[in-house]
Amino acid sequence: MDYSVRTVDTRSTLRDFLRLPWTVYDGDQNWIPPINSEVRRTLDPRKNPYFVHGSVRLFVCYDGMEPVARVAIIINRDHWLRFGVRSAFFGFFESINDQDAVSALLKPVYEYCAVNAVQVLEGPFNPSHYSELGFLVNKFNSSPAFFQSYNPSYYVDLLQSAGFSVAKRIHTRKNERIRDYVKERYPDALSDHSESGDYVVRSFRMNDLENELEKVRSVFNDAFSNNWHFLPLSKDEYLFSAKFLSLVTYPHLITIVERNGEPVGVLECVLDINPLLKRLNGSIGPIKYLHYQRNRKKLRNLIVYAVGIKKAYQRTRVYKLMLDSLCRMAIQYDTLETTWVSDDNILSIKAAEHFGLLPDKEFVIMQKEL
Repeated sequence: MDYSVRTVDTRSTLRDFLRLPWTVYDGDQNWIPPINSEVRRTLDPRKNPYFVHGSVRLFVCYDGMEPVARVAIIINRDHWLRFGVRSAFFGFFESINDQDAVSALLKPVYEYCAVNAVQVLEGPFNPSHYSELGFLVNKFNSSPAFFQSYNPSYYVDLLQSAGFSVAKRIHTRKNERIRDYVKERYPDALSDHSESGDYVVRSFRMNDLENELEKVRSVFNDAFSNNWHFLPLSKDEYLFSAKFLSLVTYPHLITIVERNGEPVGVLECVLDINPLLKRLNGSIGPIKYLHYQRNRKKLRNLIVYAVGIKKAYQRTRVYKLMLDSLCRMAIQYDTLETTWVSDDNILSIKAAEHFGLLPDKEFVIMQKEL
């Protein structure tokens, strides 16, 4: 094959970048097509505040005129300062099952990294640590839930043959009978605990979005500050990521715990909207939107998106209050799942075990020293 690689700098190359997954996943019934307008928005440095301190370069590999592989390379110099390693992230990787295509794709990537003094290339991050990440390595015969990555089984082999190795393992957890589990194990947690001594437990106020997001941000930036690859998120980043918050969750699925008016804990759950996204097939218009809103009420799979408690309150009653809140949410659904959990995050794993959440899908982060 005579492969060539182009950087995405025209409308036509961007179109090829966005449409390539439809070639790779043709006939794959488990694949969930992304909303192309959202992928475009996420990768646009003029719109995404994540790139205020970073940069992104997109590459597409062609066989003649046909796109066959793609990748995004993200450099965040705040990450360099925080962790002392000049790393670049790769993400949005897709490819046909051809080692020569991947080798051709990566050649200009390595050149780009060398010009920018990058020491390590790692990923996939789509486009950052706060996004979908990792290559799926098991359960290829089932569809991903919302915010879970999905890929063909050959991706890890392609990257390993190109000199990448596994740097980190993460997984998701799942309980397919969560309603019965909560009724059996935690019947006392189902009563109202909105007032509990010095603490107030309340739902997210969607009509005061900006102020509420600031409360969530203050909790998560404190709670996750020592986590792997974590960088504090800015106010603008939160506003950017929350543009479609009302489409993926309801106010009662986000709990804020306050003490004397200070937010000290946040539990954020979202709906598994992937069955609805699948029907959209990459785009949304007025009619599709109406169908989406009508069918969202029928979704029966709940996802624990993020849980955080400020460090000063992590050994207080806040933990129990949030567990009780999750019980009251989960009992309304059939299945409870998590987004990714690090294999070495013992506290998160123990919390998941309280709800009978068993290991489900496994993912790997890969890296290569340059």
